[in-house]
Amino acid sequence: MTAASSMNKFYPTRIDLSADIRSTVVATLSQSLATTLDLKTQVKQAHWNVKGMEFYSLHLLFDEMAGELEEFVDMVAERITALGAVANGTARVAANNSILEEYPLTIVDGVDHVTALAERYAAYAKHVREAIASTDEAGDADTADLYTEISRAIDKRLWFLEAHLIKNGS
Repeated sequence: MTAASSMNKFYPTRIDLSADIRSTVVATLSQSLATTLDLKTQVKQAHWNVKGMEFYSLHLLFDEMAGELEEFVDMVAERITALGAVANGTARVAANNSILEEYPLTIVDGVDHVTALAERYAAYAKHVREAIASTDEAGDADTADLYTEISRAIDKRLWFLEAHLIKNGS
């Protein structure tokens, strides 16, 4: 159990999921909230610092990606609160509970940023797919469906990133 999930106090709710199911699912969602917040800030790091011939297109792409992640942050946090728990989404909680590696702060080249983000999106996509399975297995199909929606979007973004890395059809 992560530090974020162990801080959770549950409030009364009429939702028809048992406390055990909600506790299990909230632990997963809390890990996702931290990781999604971290990924969003890493994408913004790339957005602010990208340089090179593809600056403008990557600057716009990264900003669009960060905006999409902000929507996922809200979706995950609101699901936590719908289950009667507290969404712990501060920067410190995110930093302590994210599954992602720290972003390399010294890179500026567009290809280096795309590579770093592709690595992080791949790790995040794996986490989301595991969350689909674990929340479904726990008995919360709605949360599994939320993760499925996120998974499709993350896979698409990973495809966009990887498309920038292909040279001469290889």
